[in-house]
Amino acid sequence: MSAMQRTGWARRAAPPVAIALGVVILAICMATVPLDSLSHQAGTGGPLADTLTTAVSVLPAIAVGTLLAARRPRNPIGWLILGILVLGFTPTGEYLVLDYRMHHGTLPLGGPVVVLQECWPLFLYSIVILLWLFPDGTLPAGRWRRPSAVLLAAGLLISLAGSARGLLVVMAHDVRIDASGDLANPLPAAADAFSAVVIVLTLASWLAWLAFQIPTYRRADGERRQQLKWLYSGAAIFVVSVVITVFIVPLAMGDAPGWGTQPLLGVLFNLGTSALPICLGVAVLKYRLYELNRIISRVVSYALITALLGGVYLGLILLADLVLPDQGSVAVAVSTLIIAALFNPLRRRVQALVDRRFNRSRYDAVAVVAGFNARLRHTVDLDAVRGDLIGVTQDAFQPAHVSMWLAPLPAGEQDSPVS
Repeated sequence: MSAMQRTGWARRAAPPVAIALGVVILAICMATVPLDSLSHQAGTGGPLADTLTTAVSVLPAIAVGTLLAARRPRNPIGWLILGILVLGFTPTGEYLVLDYRMHHGTLPLGGPVVVLQECWPLFLYSIVILLWLFPDGTLPAGRWRRPSAVLLAAGLLISLAGSARGLLVVMAHDVRIDASGDLANPLPAAADAFSAVVIVLTLASWLAWLAFQIPTYRRADGERRQQLKWLYSGAAIFVVSVVITVFIVPLAMGDAPGWGTQPLLGVLFNLGTSALPICLGVAVLKYRLYELNRIISRVVSYALITALLGGVYLGLILLADLVLPDQGSVAVAVSTLIIAALFNPLRRRVQALVDRRFNRSRYDAVAVVAGFNARLRHTVDLDAVRGDLIGVTQDAFQPAHVSMWLAPLPAGEQDSPVS
């Protein structure tokens, strides 16, 4: 079989394989719901709430990973996202409680689940690889390619060694599971130090990636800069969700960092985590790359409009209750009419302010077009109008090429004086 035939076969096989893998991962992640009930673990308010929160947490990431793997099979980012979901979102703790604490290790797949439970170093390593390979799935070109390959290989070996604890416990036939589903086997001092090394190296690689992004973003332009904006937005949402759910809320409530026994914080963390693969998917599928500035400006503007109109509405209702205490329905109707009348003027003003800050290209384009309209009222020279129109088009839309064609006047009108 020639190389071209192998490539064609792999391209045809990738979509069904990716879809099948996505379905299997979805089933594994959704197994959290029955396993929570069977193992008597804390859910999020009942089976229905647990099902909804789990689906909202994992469905976006699974959909993005499956789509990328099917549409870009030679780009490893989609496959990495699916692998990260297996390593980080499989309900291993619930299954281990059900197997080793309730059925004395008689259920199938207990050993592989123990091994998977201890693969958190590989989970961290996969996130590092995902960031460094974005968006094309290749290592940095030039003189940095060989050092990058060496560092990635060393990181893989360290991650595999850090993930070997579960395998060693299974081989020793001495699996001990605590009430939360974690391994209760005593951890040797060397293994504890090795885990600390893995965490430190992961943080160092993330910091190095951040430092590398500063000159990368400055040199980028056009589509590449848009891809980086999507990546940074998803990463920012992820970091904010981690800080809020793992540190701020627990410390404010007097608990240790982490969501511990508070399932809602775990759900919020999963939702924030899903923002990163969604943004990665949009950026990698660059032929449908949407303008991020426009999306940000719309989200911010409508959030501000909702807050302002909601505040005005509540203020009008309270004021009407004080002035007309016995006319509640009239007060609500009048307040609703006032809000409806205020919506469009307020929307235009808020949108202009937000565009000026978050969607500068649209704001500048509107200003350029408005200036052209003003000049057009006072210009009679056709050549001047043509040159001005071409300049405005270039400034507002920045096309690769601009040309203008004017229909010739009839022969009898070319020399007629302008009245």
